[in-house]
Amino acid sequence: MQEPRLCGQEAAIRAAMAEPGTYWSQHSTLQLDQLRSGFACALHMHQPTIPAGAGGELISHLQYMLEHPGEGDNHNAEPFAQCYRRLADLIPELIEQGCNPRIMLDISGNLLWGAEQMGRSDITDAWRHLACDPEMQRHVEWLGTFWGHAVAPSTPIPDLRLQIEAWQHQFASAFGLEALQRVRGFSLPEMALPNHPDTLFALVDALQQAGYRWVLLQEHSVETLAGGPLSEAQKYLPNRLIARNGQGERREITALIKTQGSDTKLVGQMQPYYEALSLDRLPLGDISVPSLVSQIADGENGGVMMNEFPQAFLQAHQRSAAEPGTAAINGSEYLELLDCDPAAFPAIQAAGQAELLQGLGERWSAQQLQERIDAGCNVEGASWTNDLSWVKGYESVLEPMQQLSAAFHQRYPTALPSDPSYQQALLHLLLLETSCFRYWGQGTWTDYARELHRRGQALLSHSSQSA
Repeated sequence: MQEPRLCGQEAAIRAAMAEPGTYWSQHSTLQLDQLRSGFACALHMHQPTIPAGAGGELISHLQYMLEHPGEGDNHNAEPFAQCYRRLADLIPELIEQGCNPRIMLDISGNLLWGAEQMGRSDITDAWRHLACDPEMQRHVEWLGTFWGHAVAPSTPIPDLRLQIEAWQHQFASAFGLEALQRVRGFSLPEMALPNHPDTLFALVDALQQAGYRWVLLQEHSVETLAGGPLSEAQKYLPNRLIARNGQGERREITALIKTQGSDTKLVGQMQPYYEALSLDRLPLGDISVPSLVSQIADGENGGVMMNEFPQAFLQAHQRSAAEPGTAAINGSEYLELLDCDPAAFPAIQAAGQAELLQGLGERWSAQQLQERIDAGCNVEGASWTNDLSWVKGYESVLEPMQQLSAAFHQRYPTALPSDPSYQQALLHLLLLETSCFRYWGQGTWTDYARELHRRGQALLSHSSQSA
């Protein structure tokens, strides 16, 4: 089994991501003072890793789909695979036509590894072209994410950093440190933003430590500092996400807002472009800036995305090239071209923070916070859908996940990236936290989670006995 790259290059990656400077504006041909509005589209792509190989090996779910075409919608496996690689054809086609296309890519560590495992060089070569070719550098922006597609609000706090760093290792191993340096935006799996102050603070702190400069957030996962919904204008401007802990510490990170709920048709039919056509410049501090419509959708899932997206993507960019005033623009490019002090951005916080922290002041104790939670304040966070809980009914996955995390950090209070036992235990921990083991409900998927937990515990027990 080809092993994933999860750790071992922490110092080199941290040094590369600590480099100051701009990475996108120097390649941009856009001039914001000539634009009324822009649209920033991202595609999210993910396939979980499951213990379902012929001998129980860890394999990509995409491989399982290809090997079991008669089950469910597994017949979509090859169309999915083509979706993963098709931008390497669409972007050059538009450039040849004189267009100026943009796209952001959010690809999980599971899928980056899975394509390598499967030997799908058609996919990995396409990604390498999009990540490394100099001509692509003003057209394609990669977004960081968690390696194992974990749901941040219910992921153990110490593992947030592990998930972030593991994805950076996987990406750098595949495409190099220079390509990684350009990855400055972050996309949360399931758009799930924690609202427990300790988890939120740890997340924002870990993102900053890893070199990220902004995060894409769902509009309903955040609120104003007074506890209200975002104003209409705020949805199309950069904001400042504020995170606080009980010790009075504060962290901030720039946030771009994904509007509306989850609907792959929004990007599949390039709705962000048509919405942007109706918008104008907005005031931001002492200046005016182009409105930005930010949107993300699955890159492969659903008939619209599989079948309609390519033509809609081409048409939107062709029309944009012919009608100036509204342009495709990626998140980091937009922020670098603005060249604004983030202090000018409106301040926001995770949804529910105003109610949770009302009356607690700048500092609070764990007991005071727990009293608010016990009184009914929700700390599950919010995601792309508010009609799905990532906690209720999933004790069979969450409790083993918490157990494995605690056992892992007890066995390895400090990282041992050169130790193969550490690497294997880390892999199983990251995999167990994958959202799919909850999203798809009880049955086979929770069975996969139980098996990963069993293997992870066995690895930790063995390494403890060998120590």
